[in-house]
Amino acid sequence: MNYILFDESIVRANLLPLTYMRPVADIRVGILTIREKWEKFLNVKTSSLSEGYLSRKYPFVKEDHNVLINGSVCPDAALVKAIKNLRHDQTLAFNDTIIALHVTADDLDALGESSSEGIEEIELPDSPLKINHTWDIFTKNDQAIREDFKLLTKGRTSQPISDSNRVTGAGDIFLEKGAKVEGAYLNASTGPIYIASGAEVMEGAMLRGPIAVCEGAQIKMGAKVYGASTFGPHCRIGGEVNNSVFFGYGNKAHDGFVGHSVISEWCNLGADTNTSNLKNTYDEIRLWSYGKQTFINTHLQFCGLIMGDHSMSGINTMFNTGTVVGVNANIFGTGFPRNFIPSFTWGSTAGHSNYNLDKAIEVAEAVYKRRNRVFDEVEISLLKSVFNITLRNRRM
Repeated sequence: MNYILFDESIVRANLLPLTYMRPVADIRVGILTIREKWEKFLNVKTSSLSEGYLSRKYPFVKEDHNVLINGSVCPDAALVKAIKNLRHDQTLAFNDTIIALHVTADDLDALGESSSEGIEEIELPDSPLKINHTWDIFTKNDQAIREDFKLLTKGRTSQPISDSNRVTGAGDIFLEKGAKVEGAYLNASTGPIYIASGAEVMEGAMLRGPIAVCEGAQIKMGAKVYGASTFGPHCRIGGEVNNSVFFGYGNKAHDGFVGHSVISEWCNLGADTNTSNLKNTYDEIRLWSYGKQTFINTHLQFCGLIMGDHSMSGINTMFNTGTVVGVNANIFGTGFPRNFIPSFTWGSTAGHSNYNLDKAIEVAEAVYKRRNRVFDEVEISLLKSVFNITLRNRRM
C-alpha cells in the first residue's frame, strides 16, 4: 500500500510560519516528526500532498492504491489498525475531520472535483493526538514525548548511564549507542528523558523530563532544561529552556531564557536572548494568525516565541509575550520588537527594512557549510518561493 500524508488546508495556514518550509507532517513534536512516527508504525516510506512549491523537496508519489492520511494527526496502534483495515471508498473521520481515506490513482486525479457520494465514512471512537495550531506543538509535547519514548524503546535496553551523573528515575532514561552524558543531573521522575545517538549532555547540565535530545544535539555546560522540551537533530542548547520545541539545527548556545516556544530549523538566538512567556497582567495571550491575518486568542496564559526557519536574533534581544517571527528575519537592538515580525525583514525597534534575497541565500549557504551541509538548488528554490509568498506581510 502507498501512504500519502496530506496537508489539511486550514491547519496548514494555522501552522504558519512553521509550514512555509515544510509539509505539516514534517513538524517535530515529541521525539520524532509526525512523518517519522507514521513511517515507524507503518514500516514504509511516505510521500506528501502539500503546496506545489514544496514538491521538489517533498515529492508526491502516486500508485494504483493509496491511503491518504491527515499529516497533522499523530499515529497510535489503534489508529494504524483502523487505517490498515480501510477498504476502497472508505474514509476514517473524527468530528467531521478526515483522518484517512483509501483511494485509487484515478480518485487522486479527481480529488478536487469529486463529491463524497458513495463514500462510506467510519467514525473514530476516540480523538487522536492532532496538531491544529502552532502552540499545540509545545502544549502537547509532553504527551508526544511519552508516546514516542514508548515507541522507540519498547523491548530495548538503554546504554549504561555513567556514574559521573546524578540520576533520578533511571528506568525512564534511555541513552542510544553513541550518546555522551557525563557529570549531568538527570531527573526522569517527572517524565522520560531520551538521548539519541551522537547527542551530548555536557557536565553541569540539569535536565528534568520529559525531554528529548535528538541525534547530534548538544546540551551545553550548566544548561537548565525543563520539560516538556525537545531539541531536534544537531541543535546547540545553553542557558535556560522550559517547555519548548526546537525542530533541528538550531543554536541557542548561550545564556538566556526560552519558554513555551517553538523554534524552527536553522535559527540562531544570540547570547542572552530572552523570551517573555507570561504577561504581567496574567491575561490570556494573543498570537498572530497568518490564516486570519490578525491576532487571535490562544486561551493560554503561557506562550513565548514562534520562530520560522533561518531567522536570527542579535545578542540581548528581548521578545515580548506571544511573538511570531517569520522566515529569514534578522532581529537585533535594544527594547522589545513588535510581536509580529514578517519574513525576510531586517532591523530593530528603530525600524525594519526588507532582507535582500541574495544576501539571505548567501548567509544560508554559510550556515549550512558550518554544519557540513550544502544549501543546494532545491533549498534555494524553496527559499525564493517563500520570499515571494510572504511579500504581502512585508507591505503591512
